[in-house]
Amino acid sequence: MIKKILIANRGEIACRIILTAKTMGIKTVAVTSFADRYATFAMIADQVIQIGPAPAAESYLDIDKILAAAIETGADAIHPGYGFLAENAAFAEACQKQGIIFIGPGAKAIRDMGLKDRAKTLMEKAGVPVVPGYHGANQDPKFLAAAAKKIGYPLMIKAVAGGGGKGMRLVKKAGEFAEALKGARREAANSFGNDRVLLEKYLETPRHIEVQVFGDAAGNVVHLFERDCSIQRRHQKIIEEAPAPGMTDVLRERLTGAAVRAAKAIHYENAGTIEFIVDAAGGLTDQTRFYFMEMNTRLQVEHPVTEMVTGLDLVEWQILAAEGKPLPLKQKEIKLDGHAIEARLYAEDPDHDFLPQSGTICWQSFPDEDDAFRLENGYGLGDQVTVHYDPMMAKLITWGETRKSAIVRLKQVLEASEVAGIKTNLAFLAAVCGHREFLGGNITTHFIEDHDGDFATAPPYPPEVMVVIAALTYLDDRREERQSAYDAPDPWSPFSGEGWRMNHDYCENLSFVYLDQVYHLRAEPLRGTGVATFYLDGDYLATGHRQYGHENTFELQFADRRESIAISAISHLDRIFLIRGGRTDEVRHLLPEEEMAGEATAPGTISSPMPGRILEVLAKNGQNVTKDTALIVMEAMKMEYTLRAPRDGQVEGLEAKAGAQVSEGQILLEIV
Repeated sequence: MIKKILIANRGEIACRIILTAKTMGIKTVAVTSFADRYATFAMIADQVIQIGPAPAAESYLDIDKILAAAIETGADAIHPGYGFLAENAAFAEACQKQGIIFIGPGAKAIRDMGLKDRAKTLMEKAGVPVVPGYHGANQDPKFLAAAAKKIGYPLMIKAVAGGGGKGMRLVKKAGEFAEALKGARREAANSFGNDRVLLEKYLETPRHIEVQVFGDAAGNVVHLFERDCSIQRRHQKIIEEAPAPGMTDVLRERLTGAAVRAAKAIHYENAGTIEFIVDAAGGLTDQTRFYFMEMNTRLQVEHPVTEMVTGLDLVEWQILAAEGKPLPLKQKEIKLDGHAIEARLYAEDPDHDFLPQSGTICWQSFPDEDDAFRLENGYGLGDQVTVHYDPMMAKLITWGETRKSAIVRLKQVLEASEVAGIKTNLAFLAAVCGHREFLGGNITTHFIEDHDGDFATAPPYPPEVMVVIAALTYLDDRREERQSAYDAPDPWSPFSGEGWRMNHDYCENLSFVYLDQVYHLRAEPLRGTGVATFYLDGDYLATGHRQYGHENTFELQFADRRESIAISAISHLDRIFLIRGGRTDEVRHLLPEEEMAGEATAPGTISSPMPGRILEVLAKNGQNVTKDTALIVMEAMKMEYTLRAPRDGQVEGLEAKAGAQVSEGQILLEIV
């Protein structure tokens, strides 16, 4: 019997494992990097061991440090979660040598399926169909280019190691192949320490459908039905659901049968996922073709949707399997009930190519959980989302008797959720859930690209309304300070508080920045109330107040209309966050000295869009470039980005070097 589990991971999956361990009466140990020492998962574990600096290579990927922590705390088992060391055969072997139970498959199975090229060869022998392509040992660029020509375009370049969309490139024509190959290899080497790739024929109408499998020490293997993970961006899943929309009974039997054969072929134990690419050109029918892509020899991020439709705890099953116990249920005893859907909450900016975001969570609020809504959150109020790890923050999962009811509930949950201090994809996810084609089940892995532009969200109210609400919030936060000035023995004394005017009531000049525009307001609060009148650049704008007893409702009287505005307003230092429908808008209070010091950025300036590391500098000072020329390749939060020229011109002021760390907004060069 396992008595204490060390969790070699972080964030929401560490919280998830701790929850199940507690219900089973098992103690838990969290290992943290210095950056995570106050993280939510560290706070709820029974013990915490800090094992190294923020970079994963010096903490969560350091096998010796993790094993030392397990020995020090007396942990008799290690759960790797997903990512980091979860599919590292050497780690599984190291645990075994120390007499520590590895909650996952054996090292041989991890090795067999860990490299996509080797896995495909094994699956071919087991009679499982694989995607046409090249997965051989020859990695010479000229040979690969020739193989690509033989396969035909479009095709995919994929790293043989790892996953999560890293080291993957879609190549639509021969002229793009060399640059795509170079980028895929570089990203694969940085993410997995292995730059080998394979080539696959790209299906024009692909669906990503995977099957959850489980094996035990006695050789029993069952499936827990399928999940559809077709809604992706940059080859990374963002919405997953179970069962797959439009799945037929015959196709399900073929698909799950192939998955079970695949697992049995490698004598698989514990939780695993067989991922298939499905040719959905004619929708899903009994005869639809599908192909093996890869096997994930671990728990998947999207495992909660399987739990919601089966009523099972997959982490509990993992622990029982690791203890050598038989699977709790036989195949015929596992039932599929209703529909579940999951949305991944990422710290990213959908308005700017989904660039990862870092910063402090200064406000968050989610609906209460119930039988039809489940939240798996790795971050709490005040936590830092850093550049060192994946930008996924949480998962929101809903269940319904039908797919439509599950989606409707998820959209409601997303729109009712609030996060401030860092940009997220909440509103984007809600827009996807409301899209007509998504509701109709007409999805492929390029659904987001096909409907690009349909998911953009606009501010809920015009700029002047947003600024007035921000100003009312700012003044409301300072009412107590103003009231103390009014209550002074001589309230008209210039020493009684701010805003004194000769023979006039209190007023204050305020400046706010919203959507890169500066707004100059004169505010005249009515003494002893929350009512204030505002003038914009000297002209009357509005009179308004926060509705008493309803903190998120504002009553505004404009010259031509009256409006009752429902919106959450959250203050943090000099920023006011206005939140509605999952969208968060930021209005910043601009101090006079900041306004005086402000300078416009030259239109040809290239600055870092986020904190990160420069991987490659492609341009040189004095070089003439055309618009969209690739200039610098950088990496942040495990993703790679290319900065391109905003216009034709000449490169000047380039001092960036490969390997350098850069901060957000740091100027890297100019195109003049």
